[in-house]
Amino acid sequence: MSQQPPITGASLALLTLSLSLATFMQVLDTSIANVSIPTIAGDLAVSPNQGTWVITSFAVSNAIALPLSGWLAKRFGEVRLFLSATLLFTLASMLCGLSSSLPMLVIFRIFQGAVAGPMIPLSQSLLLANYPHEKKGLALALWSMTVVLAPIFGPILGGYITDNLSWPWIFYINIPVGLMASYITWQLLKSRETATLKLPIDAVGLILLVIGVGSLQLLLDKGNELDWFNSDFISILAVIATICLSFFIVWEITERHPVVDLSLFRERNFSIGTISISLGYMTFFSGVVVYPLWLQTQMGYTATWAGLSAAPIGVLSVILSPIVGKNLHRIDLRMLASFSFLVFAAITFWASSFNTNASFWQLTLPRLFQGIGMATFFIPLMSILLSGLPPNRVASASGLSNFLRVLGGSFGTSLSIALWDRRESLHHSQLTENISISDHVTSHALENLHSLGLARMPSLAILESSVSSQSYMLAVNDIFIASSWIFLGLMLFVWLARPPFSAGKAPGGEH
Repeated sequence: MSQQPPITGASLALLTLSLSLATFMQVLDTSIANVSIPTIAGDLAVSPNQGTWVITSFAVSNAIALPLSGWLAKRFGEVRLFLSATLLFTLASMLCGLSSSLPMLVIFRIFQGAVAGPMIPLSQSLLLANYPHEKKGLALALWSMTVVLAPIFGPILGGYITDNLSWPWIFYINIPVGLMASYITWQLLKSRETATLKLPIDAVGLILLVIGVGSLQLLLDKGNELDWFNSDFISILAVIATICLSFFIVWEITERHPVVDLSLFRERNFSIGTISISLGYMTFFSGVVVYPLWLQTQMGYTATWAGLSAAPIGVLSVILSPIVGKNLHRIDLRMLASFSFLVFAAITFWASSFNTNASFWQLTLPRLFQGIGMATFFIPLMSILLSGLPPNRVASASGLSNFLRVLGGSFGTSLSIALWDRRESLHHSQLTENISISDHVTSHALENLHSLGLARMPSLAILESSVSSQSYMLAVNDIFIASSWIFLGLMLFVWLARPPFSAGKAPGGEH
């Protein structure tokens, strides 16, 4: 494929559409089921806690499959692997929708997550390999838009489908999308298959990866629910993950044909770009998780309205991403990435001033402007981490960096929820220390409630509810303040990368 000229015109637009749809469909499925868990659990006669295995099973198998993408692409070819993964994902989606019990649904979600692994890195690799040399920045921009928008619209779409149709349709909608994406991609790329190598299977590395990453992802998904290391199950998972991943790293570094190419970290720009995008995504995703939770549990928002409050982040991102992509070669990518982190820092600092009296528009406006940061986040950092790599290493680099980004999102989810709970407890204890009958503010508040005809106990209950609401709000503010400091640190860290890494010299540009 690398010896053929790039695709142009309408064919290029069709290729972009099909690869983007496949990516959007796969990323969407990581979040679309979240809001449907209560309905799915009720329909399958299980508890909501058991229902969360619908999410966990997909996340674990997907996390394991992602870093394998490079090895699988070399073994079977990028086009063949992408088409197989997309068709199998479509089949798995249909089977998920047809499931009549939780064990059946979990098994098919494991299958769905596993076959979905290569779809994101290969969609990126195939776009870069087939775009004209001077438009690779635009290719990254269009790809990044799907990764940004899908997690935002997933909960909204999932809620709407569950409320107005039935939960199986959150899976059935993948069927026409997957079939169309597969057909178009095959028609355009069937003569552009990449070279394959019959590499021996690194069985030891594969086993260590499956057990280590599976244990780590399971730990992150279930840690907060089981009270972390107060649970023997979580402690055992932590020991298994630490041992297996430690041995995995040592083994892969010394293995002649590793299942995951860790030698990529010898490339300075890959290391800096991957660390930056993983930590940045982890911090960004912390806010994505905590913000709607706070709106729904403390501010009285429905799932739909909480989703609508978060959705405007996609508006400016969609508008600005193609512009950024087209002009990527004109600006130092470190400057663009730094600008993104500066915007994120400013927005999270702004969000840390929220209070319980904030209106919908006051809460939503920062999300709109955060889209400016998203437009300059993925594109320059992906260009930096892929810069200088030969075309045959792009799939491996994309798979490994996307795996660490997704893992960063899992860390962000678990850490933000745990931190939110702990900071709420701290603020609650601090606020209640100042509440007593002899305190002037407390007695004044109780008098006002008494004047409304409320007895002593209901008045105290209302006071407690107010304290709890304020505590959760302060905990959200703490997370946003911490996020702003991390973003400021990353704004400086990204300057450790070294040019050249302009879009015009992106990998895959040699033909």
